[in-house]
Amino acid sequence: MGNKRGRFSGRLGFVAAAAGSAVGLGNIWRFPYETGENGGAAFLLIYLICTIIIGLPVMLGEIAVGRKSQMDAYGSYRNLGNKNWGMVGAFGIICGIMILSFYNVVAGWAFGYFIQIVFDGLLVEGKGNYGNYFNSYVADFWDNLIFSFVFMVLTAFIVIRGIKAGIEMASKVLMPLLFVILITLIVYALTLDNAMEGVKFYLLPDFSAVNASTIYSALGQAFFSLSLGMGALITYGSYLKKKENLFKAAAVVTLADVSVAFLAGLLIFPLVFSQGQEPTAGPGLVFVALPTIFEQMGPLMGRIVGGSFFLLLCFAALTSTISLLEVPVAYLVDERKLKRKKVVFGLAALVFVIGLPSMLSAGAVDFFTNFMHYEGKNKSFLDVISDLFSEVGLVFGGFMLTLFITFKWKTKKMTKELSEGNPGYAKSILKSLVNFSITVLSPIILGVIFVITVLQKFFGVSLF
Repeated sequence: MGNKRGRFSGRLGFVAAAAGSAVGLGNIWRFPYETGENGGAAFLLIYLICTIIIGLPVMLGEIAVGRKSQMDAYGSYRNLGNKNWGMVGAFGIICGIMILSFYNVVAGWAFGYFIQIVFDGLLVEGKGNYGNYFNSYVADFWDNLIFSFVFMVLTAFIVIRGIKAGIEMASKVLMPLLFVILITLIVYALTLDNAMEGVKFYLLPDFSAVNASTIYSALGQAFFSLSLGMGALITYGSYLKKKENLFKAAAVVTLADVSVAFLAGLLIFPLVFSQGQEPTAGPGLVFVALPTIFEQMGPLMGRIVGGSFFLLLCFAALTSTISLLEVPVAYLVDERKLKRKKVVFGLAALVFVIGLPSMLSAGAVDFFTNFMHYEGKNKSFLDVISDLFSEVGLVFGGFMLTLFITFKWKTKKMTKELSEGNPGYAKSILKSLVNFSITVLSPIILGVIFVITVLQKFFGVSLF
């Protein structure tokens, strides 16, 4: 492996890996509860529009920057800009590390739920009150330590094998499996009594429920779910060959990401309505409301469907943790000329240690559980890290990317890079639409989201 930079074998390998990076807990955990809290179909429609007009152009920009420079996130900004711009890439790398530190903890929860539903009687132990079960489960430090450790080891094992033999191969296996499990579960869910009420809630929009908060949430979800703003797609883009059509690749990645989010909703809302549950259960929808539904399916079917769902969640999380770890790995291999094997082991250990306070913040230690107070409530250490680096950091990273392309690298050079492997792009209307989004629409919208998020979360300013 050494210091030699790897490459994806072709567009399919890149698409599988980049789609895996985008598809994660944001699609299967966060998207359904955001949709449920924001009125269903109207939120879905706004989310799809935001993904196309903001998400896809920013994704194209990230991939183009990475392929042009053939470097990690820091090196890409530095080489195409200067050392000062390199700090934007460094910020993205730090965001990736911090997000992975708590993301791995949540992935450990999903892995633990899979194990306990299939092999350890979770649906019996939690019977009647899955809210209490979840609270006691996440407060159990030693169980979480084991499950999160196993998940980090799996992530490191894949990343250590390199781009083609590790990340690409794993993504080519995990992504199809993810779709197979998801579609199979949807087919079953749609056969349940009252499932069509869930479909109506999800697919028939009520625009009277739309307000500024709905649009704000949809914009945030669109950006978060595509894994933008932290250098992951810059890094993956740097492993692409010049002959690849970047627009087609980015379009397929976006379609895959949106499809998983859409299908997750098509699974969860029929399940929720079939058992008379509320779709507005919030973040607890997956870990509290769904186990209640699985229990009501009976001991055998509940174990099969519940186990399959949390296995699906594990696959989605794993494809994302791979990309999150690869971002800092690429930096140390490219910039510091370190061996991939040592880098992966060292970073995996470091991230795991950084994640320990998040692991302790769900009830195990009061100091981390009630770490700060803002937005009118106590926030755990995990909440604070998520808010700083996921809610705020990714939007800031995307905003800075649009400024970098607009004022430093220039859209003319981006167009030239996007024309490699796609000669007709420079004369197409797509070029004009992408450039308008990158230079005008995206910086304004991302800038506004950044300001609103900071004001609402950390200064107590209620705008909605």
